[in-house]
Amino acid sequence: MNVVLKEINQKFLDSGIQRIQKNLESRVKKGKLSEQQLREMMGRVKGVLTYSRPDFQKVDIVIEAVIEVVGLKQQIFKDLEEVCRPDCILSSNTSTIDITLIAEKMRNPERIIGAHFFSPAHVMPLLEIVRSDLTPPDVIRDLLAYGSKIKKTPVVVGNCTGFAVNRVFFPYTQAAMLLLDAGVDPFRIDRVINRVFGMPMGPFRLSDLVGGDIGLHVTSNFIQSFPERSYGNQNGAVPVFMKKKWLGEKTGRGFYRYDKGEKKRTKAVKDLEAIGPVIEASRKSAQQDLGVPHLMAVSDRDIVEMIFYPVVNEACRVLAEGIVEKPKDMDIASVMSMGFPAYRGGVVHWADSECGASHIAARLQTFASMFPQQSGFFVPCEYLLHCAYKGVPLSQGQKFYSPVKLSKL
Repeated sequence: MNVVLKEINQKFLDSGIQRIQKNLESRVKKGKLSEQQLREMMGRVKGVLTYSRPDFQKVDIVIEAVIEVVGLKQQIFKDLEEVCRPDCILSSNTSTIDITLIAEKMRNPERIIGAHFFSPAHVMPLLEIVRSDLTPPDVIRDLLAYGSKIKKTPVVVGNCTGFAVNRVFFPYTQAAMLLLDAGVDPFRIDRVINRVFGMPMGPFRLSDLVGGDIGLHVTSNFIQSFPERSYGNQNGAVPVFMKKKWLGEKTGRGFYRYDKGEKKRTKAVKDLEAIGPVIEASRKSAQQDLGVPHLMAVSDRDIVEMIFYPVVNEACRVLAEGIVEKPKDMDIASVMSMGFPAYRGGVVHWADSECGASHIAARLQTFASMFPQQSGFFVPCEYLLHCAYKGVPLSQGQKFYSPVKLSKL
């Protein structure tokens, strides 16, 4: 497979090619590639700085992977449409932006499709293929074939803010921030979610890994799209970290301090002296300005339920809206992208096998009453309530749930 790598300047282009080289060298060290194979693969990579027609006329698929800025993405696809063949697949690696919005400046907006790789893309196995109402079936089939060829597990999902995975898991970090503002120790939350529940890392460690700047940008998209069920504190810990240039692991400090350990591995260190005042200020702002209550006693089970039941609730909405056609797809996606414990079977399977719709709905209603000014974050959706009332598993709710559609007068 030949690859054309387009960048805006030579510095970025050299950096991109060097990163590809290092990733392949890592595979050589592990015995998964030979030196000869490495040289052959690097020989099939061509770097360019312009949309040269001779190069782009030859490509069968384009994957745009720039920062999440709508205007920039729109301009790129407008340019690509001018130089690529009509049968070339034009895809975006956006993680949250509605693909129809990205396609607004194109002559043929039906050409665009989402191809969302999870970071790090050369490691994570899932490929989220995002279809719009305009996407031709043959484009979906070709992208499925491409995903399989590069040894990814493709899942086709519908188009909305965050698509399937990021939309379902946006409450994960927001719930953790709400618990922090309600007085729960963030390091305890991470310990419970990691060691008790089985996630690869807790939400605060994940926030540092992703980067506070990226996290804030993504959170703002969800607050804009789903304001009635989002939690955000403008004077919270992460916005203050941004002012201090504490962006997480990449800058050496966030919720944790990052020290270089043995073999250049980064070690996450608790530094209460540094972040304590920031957390106290965040809690004071949340309780005074947002009406967040102070929780006196919270069990490990409470932490798990307060963080994951809103995730299950959003998964129910995704199923009800047809963003994901099959509950098993949601389970596969949650394991392969977010590190949901494989032994729990995925987010929907876990909810059915270990919790039950009635229990989840009742607990969410309890949490909503505990947080009256943030009740929308916890209120169970119609799909979940329907399954609880009918006594059917969430995985079977699509067979029985018919949302009420109001006709215009």
